[in-house]
Amino acid sequence: MTIGASINVTPDKKLVVLGKEVLTQVHHNILLTPSAGDAFVSGAFIGVHSDRIGSRRVFPVGKLQGLRFMCVFRFKMWWMTQRMGDCGQQIPFETQFLIVEADQGFPESGEIGIGGATYVVFLPILEGNFRAVLQGNAHNDLEICLESGCPEVQQFDGSHLVYVAAGSDPFHLITNAVKSVERHLQTFCHRERKKMPDMLNWFGWCTWDAFYTNVTSEGVKEGLQSFEEGGISPKFIIIDDGWQSVGMDSESVSCEEDNCANFSNRLTHIKENHKFQKNGKQGHRMEDGFRDTITEIKDNHAVKYVYMWHAITGYWGGVKPGVAEMEHYEPRLAYPKTSPGVESNEHAEYVDNSLETMRKNGLGLVNPEKVFNFYDELHSYLASAGIDGVKVDVQNVLETLGAGYGGRVTLARNYHKALEASIGRNFPDNGIISCMSHNTDGLYSAKRAAIIRASDDFWPRDPASHTIHIASIAYNTLFLGEFMQPDWDMFHSLHTMAEYHGAARAVGGCAIYVSDKPGHHDFDLLRKLVLPDGSILRAKLPGRPTRDSLFSDPARDGKSLLKIWNMNDYTGVIGVFNCQGAGWCKVGKRNLVHDEQPDAITGSVRAHDVNYLNKIADAGWNGDAVVYGHLREGLRTNKTEIKKKARKSDADEPGRQEHGRP
Repeated sequence: MTIGASINVTPDKKLVVLGKEVLTQVHHNILLTPSAGDAFVSGAFIGVHSDRIGSRRVFPVGKLQGLRFMCVFRFKMWWMTQRMGDCGQQIPFETQFLIVEADQGFPESGEIGIGGATYVVFLPILEGNFRAVLQGNAHNDLEICLESGCPEVQQFDGSHLVYVAAGSDPFHLITNAVKSVERHLQTFCHRERKKMPDMLNWFGWCTWDAFYTNVTSEGVKEGLQSFEEGGISPKFIIIDDGWQSVGMDSESVSCEEDNCANFSNRLTHIKENHKFQKNGKQGHRMEDGFRDTITEIKDNHAVKYVYMWHAITGYWGGVKPGVAEMEHYEPRLAYPKTSPGVESNEHAEYVDNSLETMRKNGLGLVNPEKVFNFYDELHSYLASAGIDGVKVDVQNVLETLGAGYGGRVTLARNYHKALEASIGRNFPDNGIISCMSHNTDGLYSAKRAAIIRASDDFWPRDPASHTIHIASIAYNTLFLGEFMQPDWDMFHSLHTMAEYHGAARAVGGCAIYVSDKPGHHDFDLLRKLVLPDGSILRAKLPGRPTRDSLFSDPARDGKSLLKIWNMNDYTGVIGVFNCQGAGWCKVGKRNLVHDEQPDAITGSVRAHDVNYLNKIADAGWNGDAVVYGHLREGLRTNKTEIKKKARKSDADEPGRQEHGRP
């Protein structure tokens, strides 16, 4: 079975890509279909011969052994993280992106993965009403798991389940592979074709950690005044959970925790609650004042953009049935059912309280035929009050509600189509941030949304979370960054890990925003990130791991640094981080600290770590570079000298740095 000369299954059942053996013992029912019109990448679709019946099926493809890989997978319902390995059984359930190093290139040169390397990317995609993901089994088989999310949706074609492509530059390869899938599916748009909201270019503040759901209009004003007193003024704000009109059903079981929402609440009105109304009182709706509040925030505090939080279903518990103001959206209770793959990655003892509450109480799901009206009425009201955009959370919950609605893919597409139509109508700067949205149901259905939260939350009181946060975002961005600009989340400027988080965002190409409580700021740190006019020096691209970091494990192996590269108009930029000591545990199935005191690590930084540096250099560039170090201020020159000295044992030599955890 041959697809051109680049991808084929040989008579002895090996998947060979660009002459490199990638899988062995390929199963007899595996199909390869050429990818039409791919001038920039060698690619094909993997499918299966089968009876084409079943709402959930698993198909082994072939054995992966002895080749380094990196994958990103969903370790919980909402979020992805990275995993490295060298055989099929190490590929987790719910893997949505896989890149394999089919050939290291010339390791004898000391530049593994730089010269002559071959990379192969696997992208499980959507086909009709079904979604495919990858996983491994105990026999080192790479498997395709195909599911519809609805017992009644059982018919599938099976010929285009995974896109596979190969090339010598991993970043070009990933970009062109996703663009090939874009042309094939025609259901989403690549990041490069999307409008980026201007709020990305300004310093911001999110109210969540400052107030949690106790946020009020007066609290927002107090927070902005606190920043101004230190000479740093946010130009965009996100008013997070706590502004909406919500209530519980009388028979629902409450779920209230410290610093958390009540996941049992449902939306009872599209307008704000009393805390954001002029002279508002709890239990008494006022019909004016919200616009005055937003106008005052913007005019008195020079805020350019205000975004509001809401769940994709309205609120955590959805929209409340039986409420007069919400009846025309025809909400009805639906009970989430999670995929076995997601359940396999979550420890039974560590319950996701938000999802568990929805399972117990049900979720008030708006009729998909009415959901555009719901979004449009909500967003048009917000826009009329001066709101510029929304942060839309809890998006992956749709995959659990597909039964009776044509399956998970159909429901997600209906909701995302309606959501993006409303965004286009009401927020001209494309004002939307997608959150809790790391599934391919949504990614392959997003034509407009241009910003996506790229990892689990910033957890200020969890010591294990900080290094995990940075590493997860960097590796997730290899995939997510092809769809949207990754958002690295808020952080606290006054925190033991603030400089660590700030440095990561400086190289991430993302918005920079904090969630400081009023009066709790480190203005010296903020002045390193924010210019006097409130703008930021944002890098041009999504920040990604350097080529020599792709297959090492900077969270667990005890020896590897994480290097993240990006570009400006005239320079490249690299951030170097020690992320060792904590990571997702495949046994405990949660994030754990495995080394309380990780050692300092030595590594090197080279000009070619910035993958596209040649694009901004003069035509006659010979490879020489000047390096400016931020922590050890000073210039270092000549690429050849840096590479030579990087091999010496002295950690103080130019081009070689020692990094302990900050």
